[in-house]
Amino acid sequence: MVAWPQFAEQFYNEKLIVKVLKIGVSVGVEVPVKWGEEDKAGILVKREDVKKALDELMEDGGEGEERRRRATELGEKAKKASEEGGSSHKNMTMLIQDVLELQS
Repeated sequence: MVAWPQFAEQFYNEKLIVKVLKIGVSVGVEVPVKWGEEDKAGILVKREDVKKALDELMEDGGEGEERRRRATELGEKAKKASEEGGSSHKNMTMLIQDVLELQS
């Protein structure tokens, strides 16, 4: 995943994807703006920055291979969680049941 945060919580999402989960690459937008003032940053990203991020993301072997392995692993976990009996499926079922109970 190529992360190109624009405003609000996207900067936190970028850090999660790039630094914590290690499944993405940042385009390199580092803008120290305050919450709610993102439109004042005037962010311009150059073509070279996007190309560099894509080249890094798609690199063969090394970190690129490890990044793809982690992404595949997370995808498999997400699929299991959303299948019947998985944690996401159970949570969604409970939410629907709660809403239906509140409705009646």
